[in-house]
Amino acid sequence: MRSPPAILILAAGASTRMRGSDKLLEEVDGTPLILRATRAALGVADQVIVALPPASHRRAWLGDTAATLVEVGDRAMSASIRAGVAACTADALLIHLADMPEIDATALATVSSAWMAGHAPVLRATDADGAPGQPVVFDRNLFAELTDLAGDTGARDVIARHGVDTCALIGRAATTDLDTPEAWAAWRAANPSR
Repeated sequence: MRSPPAILILAAGASTRMRGSDKLLEEVDGTPLILRATRAALGVADQVIVALPPASHRRAWLGDTAATLVEVGDRAMSASIRAGVAACTADALLIHLADMPEIDATALATVSSAWMAGHAPVLRATDADGAPGQPVVFDRNLFAELTDLAGDTGARDVIARHGVDTCALIGRAATTDLDTPEAWAAWRAANPSR
């Protein structure tokens, strides 16, 4: 059985589609999303890395956590992935997008356990219907490829080049990311208790 992955939370984006508000400070279950994601990760992994913009107001929400905070000047997703890979000391890295409100500690633990029991160099979460989503785990053997990433397409090319195990999460947890005020309003309407 493999060792558990470290977790990298990508939280350095600009939230431009939110038109002035910060999606990572939207509250889910009474907690700002960035803090909720970080606490969930810390409940699952020994090493949690959070990629943040320089001098970000988001940092204030994470100051008393055990997460490693790395500042990323370039807002492209690849820059955050490169910074997380550089900080990672584990044999694998689970990459988690911070704007996914239905990924909680249970979901992260499910993905981490599936990784430890699997064999492929990549493990990708899917929704209950099998649609590919997030988070994704990468073996250390792929870190050099992740370090070579550029632009804002994430690691899809790395995923496409390698064998992939999958891990189904409940409902649409793995494919629900909220980038606009309208998306948040629709999600809240469908999840009034959250």
